[in-house]
Amino acid sequence: MLGSPSVFDSLVHPAYRRKSRVPKIGRHSVKVPLQIVVRNLAHSEALEARIRESITKLEGVHPRIVSCRVTVEESHRRQQQGRQFQVRIDARVPGKELVASHVHHEDVYVALRDATQAMRRQLEEAVKTSRGDVKAHSRPQPGNSAPEGGS
Repeated sequence: MLGSPSVFDSLVHPAYRRKSRVPKIGRHSVKVPLQIVVRNLAHSEALEARIRESITKLEGVHPRIVSCRVTVEESHRRQQQGRQFQVRIDARVPGKELVASHVHHEDVYVALRDATQAMRRQLEEAVKTSRGDVKAHSRPQPGNSAPEGGS
């Protein structure tokens, strides 16, 4: 029978046991508490779907995102160019709060893409740091500095 434990499951070490799969509910199953804020702009289902899709992809980069807030707003400053948008992504991972934003782009989807890419880079860096892949720069000890250039 599928889903029921077998006799052999009790003999297998817990790390090697099959994980029970929980079916996804809906099209996007976001594990991260996601808050979407849209200011000075009409609500769009397509934009909200793209935001959820982008955040779902970010979950693959850092599996321990605690919370995420995406703010999309249209700037009031209208110069000779057309509409300008600002997208800001605030994400929290254990021990860090990350912020990525992209300001003033004429296409809200391009601004979202650029902000998502910036957040992806920050999340990748956070993963490397937590794994210890990034070496901490050593600070010079007092008194061990190089002698000043004198004659």
